[in-house]
Amino acid sequence: MICTISIDGRELRVESGTNLMWAALDNGIGIPNLCSLKGMRKPPASCRLCYVEINGRPAPVTACTEVVADGMAITTASPQINRLRKFSFDLLLSRHHVDCGACVKNRNCGLQQIARTQHFKILSKRFKRIEMQLPADTSHPQFNYDPNKCVLCGRCVYICQDKGTGVLDFAYRGIDTRVSTFAGMPLAETACNACLECVRACPVGSLYEK
Repeated sequence: MICTISIDGRELRVESGTNLMWAALDNGIGIPNLCSLKGMRKPPASCRLCYVEINGRPAPVTACTEVVADGMAITTASPQINRLRKFSFDLLLSRHHVDCGACVKNRNCGLQQIARTQHFKILSKRFKRIEMQLPADTSHPQFNYDPNKCVLCGRCVYICQDKGTGVLDFAYRGIDTRVSTFAGMPLAETACNACLECVRACPVGSLYEK
């Protein structure tokens, strides 16, 4: 069933039950995000960057976890939304090894793109930096994994379990959370099928081809 919604005053006709964020993005309306992939059954909303306001709701919500309904009125930018996005962005950067000049993703990085569109600073001093200082895994013949640049968006975990062989998952808890293989095995020793879907899904320079 087709429903009518409004995003920033622009009327759209979309299929009822469509994911709100993709309804916007597919119609050229930008909503910053790092963790969602089109078709995800249960988006994790881990980056907390896609906040929007829905008329009638008491507080902003994450667009990636909402579905559209007839008559829905959405606002994608406001002072409150900007504050929430800036807080989330700075929090992500607090544990991301910022080395843009030497990064393979320089000028093609999800963090840089969000910084440009939202007018955020990459070198934020809002939170104390968490230097992970973990060894990079360069064992695989086709790609490398640098956990120090990971923003825990979960894209690689989802895509590896959905299209790959499921060798990637989250490990540990709290501040020590990271993406890892079982028992921290080198990637070359896992059942990785080298589909490189995780590399293509990574929005930063954590997973990259050799």
